[in-house]
Amino acid sequence: MRSMLKTSVAAFAMLAAAMGAASADGLTGNLKIFLDTSNPAPRATMEELIAQFQEKNPELNIETTVIDREAYKTQIRNFLTANAPDVATWYAANRMRPYVEAGLFEDVSDLWAEPEIADNLASTKGAMTIDGKQWGVPYTYYQWGVYYRKDIFDELGLSEPTTWEEEKANCQKIIDAGKKCYTIGTKFLWTAGGWFDYLNMRTNGFDFHMDLLTGKASWKSDEVRKTFANWRELIDMGAFIDNHQTYSWQEALPFMVKGDAAAYLMGNFAVAPLREAGLSDDQIDFYQFVEITPGIAKAEDAPTDTFHIPANAENKENAREFLKFAVSPDVQTWINDGKHLGQLPVNAKSSVDDDKFLEQGFEMLSSNSPGGVAQFFDRDAPAEMAKVAMEGLQEFMVKPDNLDKILDRLDRAQERIYK
Repeated sequence: MRSMLKTSVAAFAMLAAAMGAASADGLTGNLKIFLDTSNPAPRATMEELIAQFQEKNPELNIETTVIDREAYKTQIRNFLTANAPDVATWYAANRMRPYVEAGLFEDVSDLWAEPEIADNLASTKGAMTIDGKQWGVPYTYYQWGVYYRKDIFDELGLSEPTTWEEEKANCQKIIDAGKKCYTIGTKFLWTAGGWFDYLNMRTNGFDFHMDLLTGKASWKSDEVRKTFANWRELIDMGAFIDNHQTYSWQEALPFMVKGDAAAYLMGNFAVAPLREAGLSDDQIDFYQFVEITPGIAKAEDAPTDTFHIPANAENKENAREFLKFAVSPDVQTWINDGKHLGQLPVNAKSSVDDDKFLEQGFEMLSSNSPGGVAQFFDRDAPAEMAKVAMEGLQEFMVKPDNLDKILDRLDRAQERIYK
């Protein structure tokens, strides 16, 4: 799906007044923005954000293109090369590396030298840095963890686990009650990557995990085999829903909504559809993925979504002003609140919305993730390696006896991709 829209000043005048929009900053000319935020809530939020910027700059001609997220991934290199927009959404860390190395993203280190960004976005600077330079700005990030049916836990006398043994003990009681421990949909592969992220980071630590995803550690190592051994304990128990390879992550939600599965390892974006499906906050809760290897510092997946200025953009100064606006404290507060993205602001001066899941995520990422913050499997690994590896992860969940063949295949892919 691809659509074009022109932001309308009049249509959003009331919203702008409520947000306290300033008078015109005097920007003129054009600003072309490409977005991959095609799902309804993110799309509406981005439209409001752009409308706010339009209110501040009424003489600016803004043109916005929204592209379906999966299509965006296949089109980005083409549109960055020819007919580039002035601003484009993408992702942090290694997911932006190919476009940085190809000279397709603008160096915006000058923005990061300004105190308002340098001081208030310091926690995300590493994710935006390659070769000592910054190549974009973040606009949101969010926690991953285990979202679970608290009412089912209460019915079965279960409490939130903190260790691997407690996790498995809970799971066995859930299975004995005729339910699955976890729902998951692996049709589009990346959800299996989330499970591997956590199992590997909890088994071997953040540094080893990042070494593996950047080609510095071997898929055939004893450490990786231990991660898969831990995963297989759950698979052999029958912990996951059947036929998960036929479901998207959204299609797997009803298993939790109906109570056929007790939990979902997922990002915080799952909360809104669970609520919309009828579950109350009394029925849903959240816990941090448990410790597996004692003494290994906990690391978390906290994917960071970003804005970039293409190197071939025609209106880079207007684009820089838009990036500064998007990361300002007030804007960060409202675009990430529970009525909009339902995620966490990247600006330290912003406020976290009064939402128990956002509050728990903020607390977890701020004070209980000393091991580090990963961006997610298919963002931390190069795209080609991520695809091959996640195909192997999905296969392992369906046919765990194929592990040796899978690891051989991943080892060969690693040698080819990282040579």
